[in-house]
Amino acid sequence: MVNGTVLIVEDDRNTAALVATYLEREGFATVVVHDGALAIPAAAQCNPVVVILDVMLPNVDGWEICRTMRKSSDLPILMLTAREEEVDRVAGLAMGADDYVVKPFSPRELVERVKAILRRSRPAALLPAATVLSFDGLELDPEKHKVVRDGRPVPLTSSEYKILLALMSSPGRAFSREELLDQCYRRGEAVIDRVIDVHIGKLRQKIEDDSARPRFILTVRGYGYRFSDESGEPAD
Repeated sequence: MVNGTVLIVEDDRNTAALVATYLEREGFATVVVHDGALAIPAAAQCNPVVVILDVMLPNVDGWEICRTMRKSSDLPILMLTAREEEVDRVAGLAMGADDYVVKPFSPRELVERVKAILRRSRPAALLPAATVLSFDGLELDPEKHKVVRDGRPVPLTSSEYKILLALMSSPGRAFSREELLDQCYRRGEAVIDRVIDVHIGKLRQKIEDDSARPRFILTVRGYGYRFSDESGEPAD
């Protein structure tokens, strides 16, 4: 049984071949490209379930590919890079990457991270599948994995979608940053909680009329965030 296709964008041919071998042993099909300029066309052609994306690539780097993909898709992306500084990790996650693996890495761990991304991107529904969450022109359909604002589709990263799903499922409830991290990342994974602030900022830019004065996602000072349970409520 094939678990789906993984697109590997990696200019080092030995690394790409090694990753492909381990993924194929676990039942994934793989497509490999070695040039950043080929990543977007390859993704459109092979319809992958996950993209493994190197940062340092010829012609178009991984950051730019990630940004481009995120404009129209919530396809899970795992960044693969030799850069291990915290600022690079935060930058990658802020651009919409779902995970960030530093070279050198264990191929077995990489495969497990791919599986974890797929589990997170296909979470058990928090509500019955037919329940569409709706608030003042903002709609989230868990069955279709779709968000609409005033009739217009809103493209979200998988992390942004999962945060919004959690918040909209319990309007008025305050979620700590740690709770929201658990919606997006594996327990025990080294992800700093300010990554949630970055995701929230991006999410507000996409769904709010004025991200500086949000009316959907409200800040709970010193704690986290909550979704408004009162139409027209001003930001905290």
